[in-house]
Amino acid sequence: MSASTAVAARDLDDLIAAAEALIDHVSREHAPATLACSFGAEDMVLLDMVARRGFPVSVFTLDTGRLHQETYDLMQSARSHFRNVRIETYFPDAKSVEAYVRDHGINGFYDSVQLRERCCAVRKLEPLKRALAGKKSWITGLRREQALTRRAIAPVEWDQANGLNKVSPLAEWSNDDVWAYIRHFDVPSNALHRRGYPSIGCAPCTRAVEPHEDPRAGRWWWENADTRECGLHPRNKSEA
Repeated sequence: MSASTAVAARDLDDLIAAAEALIDHVSREHAPATLACSFGAEDMVLLDMVARRGFPVSVFTLDTGRLHQETYDLMQSARSHFRNVRIETYFPDAKSVEAYVRDHGINGFYDSVQLRERCCAVRKLEPLKRALAGKKSWITGLRREQALTRRAIAPVEWDQANGLNKVSPLAEWSNDDVWAYIRHFDVPSNALHRRGYPSIGCAPCTRAVEPHEDPRAGRWWWENADTRECGLHPRNKSEA
């Protein structure tokens, strides 16, 4: 092992220890805690930590009904890989989806930022409210490096919209750190990551990106960079 490799391994060990210490603290002091898992690389790291360390954290995912098949494939394989963790799935309200499609069309979100945000509200925000009901903290895979809209996130923030602590144990991690963890612990990952998708959401709203592009350039690519959030992570929070 070279000196640089040894330093990198040591740095990763420190990052893992800090992330797991934060999850442990939150799961004990701000219970009940839950992990929001979208089956992207960051969330798979956190899911592995919760499963491997046995933290008392529930896990949920939001199935919008418009996900990639590769994401569904990973959902299924995760059930086998993480046998000690139950992943609850929340779906959007069928009548709300029907109303949106009736009024705006199946792909109306391409027509304006407002209609895209309305689609996200129906397919993500309403199910999220149900998933977070009764919780005191939720754990996410947000990283500062991911996007302009995420540069200022703190490891623990007060989520005013949902009335609970929002915890980002990987806030300071780099993309290389995430993938070093996945390789080290042999964590399953979404096949789309290997096809140029660093950030994965709904199929019609996500595309592959070029190596020189921002990691979230493939999300809602027809909009300006400062509007590319779905409403799950608005910047109206304060550090807790």
